[in-house]
Amino acid sequence: MKEDNYLLGQIEDKIAACDNKYIMTNTGFLDSHQQSVARIFCKKNHIPVYDSEPETLPPVRTLFYGGFDEAERVIMVNLPDYASLQRDNPLCLIRVEVPSGGRPLTHRDYLGSLLGLGLKREMVGDILVREGGADIIVLEEISDFILMNYIKAGRTNLSLSKLDISELIVPESEHSFITDTVASLRLDSVVASAFGLSRGRASEAISRGLVFLNHIETSKSDQQVAEGDMITLRGKGKVKLSQVGGKSRKDRQYITIEKY
Repeated sequence: MKEDNYLLGQIEDKIAACDNKYIMTNTGFLDSHQQSVARIFCKKNHIPVYDSEPETLPPVRTLFYGGFDEAERVIMVNLPDYASLQRDNPLCLIRVEVPSGGRPLTHRDYLGSLLGLGLKREMVGDILVREGGADIIVLEEISDFILMNYIKAGRTNLSLSKLDISELIVPESEHSFITDTVASLRLDSVVASAFGLSRGRASEAISRGLVFLNHIETSKSDQQVAEGDMITLRGKGKVKLSQVGGKSRKDRQYITIEKY
């Protein structure tokens, strides 16, 4: 609760500074729980939020942005109407190349060595590992420090370059579809179907704060889910309720789930 209150104070200050001083502001990278806290705050205070820049430009735009559409860790950025992410992006890309023939590096290797430099977790966004290296999304303000100090991950020497976020290499995500029937469109029923859980285990995950509906943490197992809703189960992945069909002979609801 103390950490949430501190985050809410930061968010309120960032939005106020953008409003009153007419400057672009942003938070550090937020995890799924922090994103939920921020979105709930904005909803309660009637602050419209976006996941991409809107075509029309309100005086202040509050966006959740991580460098690409499927980013898990995002910043909350507040843009006055003169600013644009294309011109004033607070994020950049550190591209890492590793020598061939060595041990392949994992996400944990890259993150651990970055935090070993003294960086806080909120300064580093998603790390997209690929063969021969990785693309690491970071706050622009720490990019020079990383270029000068990020020499090794474990015993592996690294070659770094700083690039515009538009040059990010995003691995192709594998989507699959599940067609199933559920007793109802309750959240616990859909979570159980989507992630292959029993109804009881799905309810337990929801009560523990591990389930997010449209990026907002929810603890209500009986919350209704609608077509197009996104559901995230922390540690298991993300799905979309892509279609709600008719009823079966046993009065169960047909659904189609898209898994990411």
